[in-house]
Amino acid sequence: MEKVSIFVDVQNIYYTTKQIFNCHFDYNAFWAEVTSKRKVVAAYAYAIDRNDRKQAQFQNILRGIGFQLKLKPYITRRDGTAKGDWDVGIALDVIEQASHCDTIVLASGDGDFDLLVARAIKNYKVNVEVYSVEPLTAQSLIKEASKYIPVSDKLLLRN
Repeated sequence: MEKVSIFVDVQNIYYTTKQIFNCHFDYNAFWAEVTSKRKVVAAYAYAIDRNDRKQAQFQNILRGIGFQLKLKPYITRRDGTAKGDWDVGIALDVIEQASHCDTIVLASGDGDFDLLVARAIKNYKVNVEVYSVEPLTAQSLIKEASKYIPVSDKLLLRN
């Protein structure tokens, strides 16, 4: 059975799905699709923790689906801007898991991951499937992926 490791950039998926489709990403449908006939080696969802009740409920849903949640605190700088991204953490976890699986699934359209995807494919001989909202996805990331899957209606929660 094919072994898969899954990595979800929650903030990227949330904001791009909201901006283009004005709805939410369906994590249950995504999980069903990427795990079908595959053994899950690792599954991480990376998020920013703002310590609110609604967000805690969402985090529990992700855990219930099967994701291990990785949280960073939401940080507001003195000048009022906010910080909180998981790029380095995702990259480290992908490289750590690459030798333990056949396929890496990355849910993010962030172009910063193009080098990571290329390196994982070259050095670890894994397939890398990228799921993202196509109009807001870096072309360099699409190009480097073994397979690119744009988020479409089957992965959306319509009201």
